[in-house]
Amino acid sequence: SRPILDMSYSRQFLDFQGSSIPSSMKKLVVTKLSQNFREAVTLQQDSPVPLPGDGDLLVRNRFVGINASDINYSAGRYDASVKPPFDIGFEGVGEVVALGLSASAHYSVGQAVAYVKAGSFAEYTVVPARQAVPLPSVKPEFLTLMVSGATAYLSLKELGDLSEGKKVLVTAAAGGTGQFAVQLAKKAKCHVIGTCSSDEKGGFLKSIGCDRTINYKTENVESVLRKDYPEGVDVVYESVGGKMFDLALNALAIKGRLIVIGFITGYQNPTGLQPVKAELLPAKLLKKSASVRGFFLNHYLSDYKMALQHLLKMYERGDLVCEVDFGDMSPEGKFTGLESVFRAVDYMYMGKNIGKIVVELPHSVNSKL
Repeated sequence: SRPILDMSYSRQFLDFQGSSIPSSMKKLVVTKLSQNFREAVTLQQDSPVPLPGDGDLLVRNRFVGINASDINYSAGRYDASVKPPFDIGFEGVGEVVALGLSASAHYSVGQAVAYVKAGSFAEYTVVPARQAVPLPSVKPEFLTLMVSGATAYLSLKELGDLSEGKKVLVTAAAGGTGQFAVQLAKKAKCHVIGTCSSDEKGGFLKSIGCDRTINYKTENVESVLRKDYPEGVDVVYESVGGKMFDLALNALAIKGRLIVIGFITGYQNPTGLQPVKAELLPAKLLKKSASVRGFFLNHYLSDYKMALQHLLKMYERGDLVCEVDFGDMSPEGKFTGLESVFRAVDYMYMGKNIGKIVVELPHSVNSKL
């Protein structure tokens, strides 16, 4: 017999009839360090469903988010001391199906929650109650805010110094985090320029308020910026790296700020980097009194809950578009089930997504939730 929880907890703590929690589950595990996600990650079919401790929730994941840095994690770039096997996936939305006694002070079975924690690419994840975010319902739109929305909000708030009339360039603007940088810069009454890779993405960007879209497949970004913005741009929200970083740096105005939130073009390389022309960086910054700042969400966790509450209110008021891409237009169709995470990562690196890539985890168990 399998001890699920101290039985004195009674049904309040474990929804036997409603959730039919199995003893084993599927999950994705990094079994070899590699920037090639398919090479690094294995789908395990019969992992034991983890048990929540006293202050924990057991969350049945319904939607999980794909991030560019999933392949940095599978390559072991964030913490060299961690050796495979280890769990992967940064964020999930689902419902509480079991919980510990202390956790029951604030949560109950059936409640919708979101979280940011390693190990979301699984059917069930144990989440410390203090790290969970209660939600009004299980919706994929809420997932877009957890990492992508919070990154855009906090980086622009802390480092952007946005004010009315400033010119803001957002690279990869139609992506999971770019969509929020565009909207938040517009809310600050800035003039927003967004780069993207298709006319369809350009149409989406215009619909969320982008003033000028640049399709880099059909237009020369450098020429457009030089011609249309001869004085330069005040803020760049940059996530592409490589040539785009060099180009954005050259486009900065006097006292311009370049915020680096990633460099996706390099992640698939063995080093995780793509060369930039950095030897001229000191001279270029000095010449313009400009700055380059990096932003990594983990360093701003003290402000995270405030940011998330602000974004949730904006979404609930209808002030924020949270575009979700389930891969409906991908060759094999919608991203459903953990096995489709591999396809979803490929889809991101092919630059196909509009908005945040989300994978749905359907549950065949009999559930009243």
